Parts: sequence; C-alpha cells; structure tokens
Amino acid sequence: MLRLPDQIIFGTGSVASLAPEVAALGRRVLVCADPVVATGETFAAVMDVLVDLGVSVTVDTGIVPELPVDGVHAAAERAREAHPEVVVGFGGGSALDQAKLVALLLAHGGPLARFYGENRVPGPVLPLVAVPTTAGTGSEVTPVAVVSDPDRELKVGVSSRHLVPRAAIVDPGLTFGAPPSVTAHAGIDAFVHAVEAYTAGTRSPEWAQELPVFVGRNRLSSLLALEAVRMIATNLRTAVADPLDEPARTAMAHGSLLAGMAFGSAGTHFSHALQYPVGALSRTPHGLGTGMLLPHVLAACRTVTTAELADIGTAMGVPPGSPDERADAALAAVSSLVADIGLPAGLGAIGIPKNSLPRVAELALGVARLAGNGPVPPTQERFEQILAAASRSTSAAPQEVRR
Repeated sequence: MLRLPDQIIFGTGSVASLAPEVAALGRRVLVCADPVVATGETFAAVMDVLVDLGVSVTVDTGIVPELPVDGVHAAAERAREAHPEVVVGFGGGSALDQAKLVALLLAHGGPLARFYGENRVPGPVLPLVAVPTTAGTGSEVTPVAVVSDPDRELKVGVSSRHLVPRAAIVDPGLTFGAPPSVTAHAGIDAFVHAVEAYTAGTRSPEWAQELPVFVGRNRLSSLLALEAVRMIATNLRTAVADPLDEPARTAMAHGSLLAGMAFGSAGTHFSHALQYPVGALSRTPHGLGTGMLLPHVLAACRTVTTAELADIGTAMGVPPGSPDERADAALAAVSSLVADIGLPAGLGAIGIPKNSLPRVAELALGVARLAGNGPVPPTQERFEQILAAASRSTSAAPQEVRR
C-alpha cells in the first residue's frame, strides 16, 4: 500500500510550478514559510507570480523550530484573519508541519490535542501544497505532523490520511547551501525513515478494523525504501562536506522524497518512538536523535531482521557475503555513517542522564503507533536496553543488546 499526494513534482527549477498548482486550488493562499527562506530571491519571485495570477497571498514566517504547540495555535489564529482557501508549507520540516496543522485547525478548530495520535482528524483539511527546502523530513508526502507539547513530556504526532498534501514540489536547488549541521540532521533522519520503513513489522492486508495510518512494511514501500537507503548512504557525506555539490544535493533530495513516500505508508518504529521523549528532554533536532538511536535499535532487532539488514548492507555497498555477514556489515556501515557526519556519541552528550532512561522508555512505549510498528514486540526492558546501549556508546558503534 502507498498513500501519496495527487501530484509529486521533482527536479531543479520545479518550484516554478508552485503558482499554477496553488491557483488551481484557490484564490486566497496562506504561506507558512521559514523566516530565512522567505528573505530569498527565489521565494519572492514565486510569490510575485502568484500575485500576477490573481491569488491573494498572506505570508506567515512565525515558524519556531520543533514546533511548540502554543506557537501552532497562535499561527492558526493569525491565519483566520486571511480566510485562506489553500495553505502552502515552504521551508524545512517545521514549516511543512506547521502548514499541515494550521490547515487542520482552520478546518476543524482546536485545541490541537484533540487530534494527537492516529485517525482522529474527522475529515479533510484545507488543501495543502508542500515545498521542502531541506532533504530530510519527507513531510511533503506523509500523513504526519509533529509538535512539542510541554504538558506531555515528549513530542507528539498528529497522524491522519487527511494531512497528506495535495501536491508536493521537490526542487533540489532549494537545498543548495544549507549548513552542514542542517544537512546532517535532516539527511540522517531521511536515512532512518528509509531503514525503519524497510525493517518495520508487517500486517495482513485483510485488516478488519479501521486501517492504521502506518500499515507496516510492504512490497510497494520496500522498493522505495531500499533505493532511498542507497541514494542517501552514497551521498550524505558529500552533501554535508560541500553544501554546493549539485549531484549530491540532488540525490539527497531524491532519496529523502523516496524515503518519505516509503514511511508515509509503512511507518517508522523504535528510533522515532524513543526520539519523541529524547528530543523533548534534550531540546535537540529531531534527526539528531533518530540518527543517534538507529544503530542501537538495529542491534536490538538484529536476530529477526537478518534478511532486511543484509539487503540494507548491499544497498550501502558492503562486500558480498552470506546474509549474516552482510547484516553485520550493515550495522557497521550505519554506525560509520552516523559518526562520519558528526553526530554526538552517547545520549549523555545531549543532556540525557542515565537516571532518566526508565522514564524515557516508558514515554516511548506510549507512542503506540510507532512503538507497535517494529519488527519485535516493544517492552519496557527492551527500550531501556536500547537507551542504555546508546548512553554507553563512546562512538556510534552499536552496543550489544540482550534480546
């Protein structure tokens, strides 16, 4: 199963298609834009074309990284004055997610907490168009938006098929020149999306209840996920080292898009469930946390994902060998990638004390749509073991985790 936008437009220069896409959906548009991106010449030129087409444009640059829920509510209140018919997200993952959540609040009212979790959005939201300027979140093609809620001790997600944008416009040129840290955190998050989509649990297609938003690993999503692994593993180091390397930037935008298409249906699992409380406690970027956790999550799931890890290893270029040999090589290759792009070693380095690990594990178990999507059952013990291994790590190499 795949759940995708009506239109996906990819290629350098494709941002020029934004104006006609928006004009076809409505005459009043709200643009939730990254404040830095909104100062650029490309953004201004695209907005001018919208005005020339007779579209009334309101630009809101009040985007706060990691999206505090109060900021999203304030953005929705500002938006009501413009009475938009279409909402555009133009920027990194925070801008795209804010656009989704504002479109939701304008259509159905608040507070946002009513919609936390899965399948709680009662119907369509305002039409959405997404234009990412980083290669990472994949939010332009997914049914999920994430906010930080201080009352919940962790980040929380709104997950609904109604949040899938009508159109996604992925122009690699918009990512050129992004700082190394932004490239690293966004890029490794895309890699985690692909790997976790490929190693997620599976469900029967004969689902008797309401279909979950994340349906687990399937043949269609796996094709996209494995190609995303290959593209990102091959190009992320170069993109981090050289912000203007056009082939690497283009490949990263392509890989991130494919990863988003894969996990938008298959879902992610333990790295993301654990990152929700880790990110909230440490106030660190989402991709930094998922990237730090991934090697240890894969080590914990090693015995039941040999075939999948072997495929991932091959996609990453490990030498030929038996499935066990390639799976072990994949673990080493993932750890090397995480280390090579400069992620911190050990959760203590980002302010997560060891005495907080039981509570972090408990909170992560509460993120049922992610914790329940893994290849092995989620338990308090297993999550504490993963966190302990990630805390002991003095490099990105995964620690032995008892199964």
